[in-house]
Amino acid sequence: MKPFISVVIPLHNEEGNLPSLYEELKEVLEKLNTPYEILFVNDGSTDRTGEILMEMFQKDKYLKVIELDGNFGEAAALSAGFSFCKGEVVLTMDGDGQNDPKDLPLLLEELKKGYKAVSGWRKERKEDFLKRVLPSKIANWMIALITGCKIHDTGCGLKAYKAELVRGIQIPHGFHRFLPALFGVKGKEVSEVMVKDRSRKAGKSHYGLLRTFEVIRELLTIRFVLSGPKKWKNRFLKINLILSILTGLGVVLKSLPLVIGLGVLLIVSHVIYKNLERFLQVQQKGAYRVKYFWTKEED
Repeated sequence: MKPFISVVIPLHNEEGNLPSLYEELKEVLEKLNTPYEILFVNDGSTDRTGEILMEMFQKDKYLKVIELDGNFGEAAALSAGFSFCKGEVVLTMDGDGQNDPKDLPLLLEELKKGYKAVSGWRKERKEDFLKRVLPSKIANWMIALITGCKIHDTGCGLKAYKAELVRGIQIPHGFHRFLPALFGVKGKEVSEVMVKDRSRKAGKSHYGLLRTFEVIRELLTIRFVLSGPKKWKNRFLKINLILSILTGLGVVLKSLPLVIGLGVLLIVSHVIYKNLERFLQVQQKGAYRVKYFWTKEED
C-alpha cells in the first residue's frame, strides 16, 4: 500500500538518541491509522548509527534507510529524503531527540486546513539564551523580513509539507535554515503550530561558529535566489567588475576611505555572487550522493 505520510529524518552520529526516537515515532505513527513510511537519512555517521539503522530495518517493513556516500550536511540529507519519499504529505524532524514526535499530529491537522507548509514553533526553548536563542530570534526576524514568509522559527526541524512542494528539490548546504521560504511559500500558504523543545540527551550539537558566517552569507543571498538566481548571478558578475575598477581608481587617487568603502562592497558582492553560483551548481549536479538505499518495497 502506498504511504500517505512520509517522515524524513536526517542523522549524523546519533547512536545515543536513535533507538528512543524511533520507538517514540513508531508509537505516534501507529496511532494515526494512516499508511506511512519512515526515511532515515544517514549522513556519513562515524559511530554506530548505521548499524542501529540496519537492525531496525530488518524488523520494520515501513522503515527505509538512505545511506549517503559521505557527510554532506542536513540540507543534502533532507534533499535525499525528499527525492525518495512516496507519501502525499512529508513530515520532517531532527534526529537528536529534541523534537517530540507527539507534535507531528498537530502539524498534520494544521496542514489539512489547506496550507502548503506548516512549521513548528519552539516558543519555549531549552538552549542557552545568548548563544542560541537570541541569535535565532534575530535571524528569524530577518528571514521573515527578507522573504515575506512570516514564521517565528525557521530553524525548527518539525515541519509538514504537501509532497509536491518538496519532492525532487535540491537544497544547497546552509539553505535548509530558510525552509519553507526557500520553496517560495508565503502569506496564507504557510502556517505554524507551537511545539515542544526538549534537551538533547546524548551526543553533541553539530553547530559551531561557522554557522554564524553561513547564516549571514545565506541572508545576503536568499532574496536573489527567490527572484531568479541565474539572472542575479550575471548581474553580480558585472557589479563585481565595476566595483573592482572603482576600487583600483581609489588606490590610484590614494583615497583610503574610498578604497575601504568600495573594498567592503566588493567583498559582499563577491560573496553573494559565489553563493548564487554554488546554488545553481547544486541544482545541476545535485546536493548529495547515495551509497545505499534500503527498502523492503517491491518495484
